[in-house]
Amino acid sequence: MADFKNIRRQRTLGMPPPPEEASLNLDAPEVAPFSPPVSTPIRRGEGVATGAHRSPDGRSLRRSGRTLQFATRVSPEFDARLRHIAERDNLLLVEIMEKALDLYEATLCRN
Repeated sequence: MADFKNIRRQRTLGMPPPPEEASLNLDAPEVAPFSPPVSTPIRRGEGVATGAHRSPDGRSLRRSGRTLQFATRVSPEFDARLRHIAERDNLLLVEIMEKALDLYEATLCRN
């Protein structure tokens, strides 16, 4: 078994600097710089085209311009059907729900 009694902890950092030499970042304001919001949402499948051709990353493929979260509880069967359609048609779940709402409203207006 190893004997650790003779091992001393070495001080590697040394003494801290005097307050006069410390950074002044604590006196800086805590305001983040303003950046205006992007006005045109990027649709799914469209990458950011800047100069040379780059393959889009997963985040830009999923960007849809939607910012409001909508959560609900559904049955496992409904979830499976919705996800199957989304994968089959290469759509987002919300796009399928938007199309379903449009169709629902269209059928109500016909009656």
